[in-house]
Amino acid sequence: MEQQKFYNKGMEASAGASNMWEIVKMYWRAERAAPKPSAPLPMREIPSAELAQPASEAKVYRLGHSSVLIHLDGETVLTDPVFSERASPVQWMGPKRFHPLPFELASLPRIAAVVISHDHYDHLDKGSILALDDKVERFLVPLKVGEHLRRWGIADDKIVELDWWQSHAVGSLKFTATPAQHFSGRGLGDRDETLWAGWAIEGREAKIFFSGDSGYFDGFREIGKRLGPFDLTLIETGAYNALWSKIHMLPEQSVQAHIDLQGRAMLPIHNSTFDLALHDWFEPLERAAAAAWERNVRLITPVIGAPVTIKHPQVAEYWWQDMEEEAIVEAASQSAREGVLR
Repeated sequence: MEQQKFYNKGMEASAGASNMWEIVKMYWRAERAAPKPSAPLPMREIPSAELAQPASEAKVYRLGHSSVLIHLDGETVLTDPVFSERASPVQWMGPKRFHPLPFELASLPRIAAVVISHDHYDHLDKGSILALDDKVERFLVPLKVGEHLRRWGIADDKIVELDWWQSHAVGSLKFTATPAQHFSGRGLGDRDETLWAGWAIEGREAKIFFSGDSGYFDGFREIGKRLGPFDLTLIETGAYNALWSKIHMLPEQSVQAHIDLQGRAMLPIHNSTFDLALHDWFEPLERAAAAAWERNVRLITPVIGAPVTIKHPQVAEYWWQDMEEEAIVEAASQSAREGVLR
């Protein structure tokens, strides 16, 4: 029997076979000033006691890539935990982390919910899921993603699978799976057999939006109208390219998505941990910061491991500029030259 497939509303998900040769040529010819950081990234180690005690107010911690630890209503939530050394089917090859974890796994408290956006290796990591299993009350996943977890030995009664717009409560927290424009698959033969989604997370203290992976689409406005406004948006900003912009937003589109969602503050995620595209490692943050300044958006760019108070977030820290000042100046000059040539 043919396996069920999932689809994006009004478009095909992939970058498209028609431009695959263009993508291959681009990777072959790419020359980048800074594909990886030239020095260790600044990072704050999260003390065990800080993790173990319920926060006095709602907070989030960037752990790397799209992994975020959320303290909300006295509960702990994790988004797309990828704690392995590489975002890959195997740990002897593939994209390697730029930085270590800012905490010890053993220091994590009970976790009310782990939220998964889709089944790509940089978002659904088998090793991390198994390491967390004993601490987790519920794994919230899009439709059919639960099949991966069951195959790995996660108990069926701990897995909640949701379609777009469906919700599930864990204590005082309400989780709603939202539409996204992306695709799924972990191998050559399972393309789009599981669903992809963003997540609205609503508690008594605050409301958060987690985008997962998505191209820019009008669904963000609908999510904002139906579920917003959001105190904080965690928006994909990285691993993009014009050739696959339908499935990964450009930074300027990420800022627009935040505006569509009726967000009050935006924290860019999906950057600064793995090299997954052709831009310099710092470019997503630099472009997002410029777009946020132009659009009067409050951008939050903490170092890995630093706490962000959701209701009263700190101002943006341009920490990457101190690390890669020369490369940023060269990238800006190159962009200006290309503008003159066009």
